[in-house]
Amino acid sequence: MINAKAIGLKIKNLRESNNLTQEEFCKKVDITQSALSNYENGLRIPRDEVKLRIARCFDTSIEAIFYS
Repeated sequence: MINAKAIGLKIKNLRESNNLTQEEFCKKVDITQSALSNYENGLRIPRDEVKLRIARCFDTSIEAIFYS
């Protein structure tokens, strides 16, 4: 089962460890800051195409972020 809060924490930690502001990350991944806030706070889980863009941004797999 997917844990939205754990995924949100992973996204936030990856973003911060890559020294990306929310604004920079949103531009790279083509999402709104509102969407990112929902993801990082565990309120929503990204759609599949957004998961892929997030994984590519961090040069990792979807599984590493969303399913581990």
